[in-house]
Amino acid sequence: MIEDTMTLLSLLGRIMRYFLLRPETLFLLCISLALWSYFFHTDEVKTIVKSSRDAVKMVKGKVAEIMQNEKFGGLDVLDAEFSKTWEFKSNNVAVYSIQGRRDHMEDRFEVLTDIVNRSHPSIFGIFDGHGGEAAADFAKAHLSEALRQQLLSYDREKEKEKNESSSGGLSYSSILEQQILALDRDMLDKLSAVYNEAGTTCLVALLSDKELTVANVGDSRGVLCDKDGNAIALSHDHKPYQLKERKRIKKAGGFISFNGSWRVQGVLAMSRSLGDYPLKNLNVVIPNPDIMTFDLDKLQPEFMILASDGLWDAFSNEEAVRFIKERLDEPHFGAKSIVLQSFYRGCPDNITVMVVKFKGAGGKAAEQ
Repeated sequence: MIEDTMTLLSLLGRIMRYFLLRPETLFLLCISLALWSYFFHTDEVKTIVKSSRDAVKMVKGKVAEIMQNEKFGGLDVLDAEFSKTWEFKSNNVAVYSIQGRRDHMEDRFEVLTDIVNRSHPSIFGIFDGHGGEAAADFAKAHLSEALRQQLLSYDREKEKEKNESSSGGLSYSSILEQQILALDRDMLDKLSAVYNEAGTTCLVALLSDKELTVANVGDSRGVLCDKDGNAIALSHDHKPYQLKERKRIKKAGGFISFNGSWRVQGVLAMSRSLGDYPLKNLNVVIPNPDIMTFDLDKLQPEFMILASDGLWDAFSNEEAVRFIKERLDEPHFGAKSIVLQSFYRGCPDNITVMVVKFKGAGGKAAEQ
């Protein structure tokens, strides 16, 4: 009797081991139990499953939001139209300027023309401030008027000496250099007195009937579209990593270091500027402009672009010329479109673009 019972138990054990306790059998049992629990009288289980799904959706949505903000600098691209903007429009000049993703607007621009009397060349300026607005404001307020006064005097003297190519050794290039250096001295006196360390770029163009003269300090940039559609650089950026600038900085006892970009004394991402009195005192940053003169009869340009580095962080010279050339019929000659496109491409900076249209042979500026 006992022996028969033991035999039966042994048989049941073998059956459970070979059939019921197999991994496949246990897996099927778990699936069956889960299905039965979900479909029959188990609202609690359904609630847990739904909550888990919602949690996954929330996490995925948060990750997508973080990626979107990271891509566009924390500001939705639709906000570009609602960011603080400045604009200027005449018959041949258009400017569009946007604060963008920055907390403050430090770009400034200037347009000073006298098309009616033609008493002096037209003056166009871009000033991209850093460390505050004071330096760019000072440049905008003083440079164009100082240039206008000296240009008027220069042209009167030149009229008296028509047989000479220049008056008293002066030229548009020398006038630009004198006034920019004088502006920097005045700016340093004013800002250092109140311990204001602000600085600015300075990109200025003088446009006469046959000649275009461009002076540049810093990393704002100008480019011209010639009669064949080629992009002609009107200026070259002053960057610390350039061999000439690096040697000059080292000779002055300074250094450059990389912190996202190459910087003078680990601070300034350009090697020349106006203002920046602590770096000027060390003589590692200088205000001396590079000046280039262009023959308009030879180039017969269609338009020129003057812009802060916010544009050039997103566009090459050639790409910017192609972009504007296709949009010259727009109300802002393409300036607004290219500013917004730079913003959409993720530019984190203030962006200011000036487009000056030319007409006819000889590259004369269009009449206002």
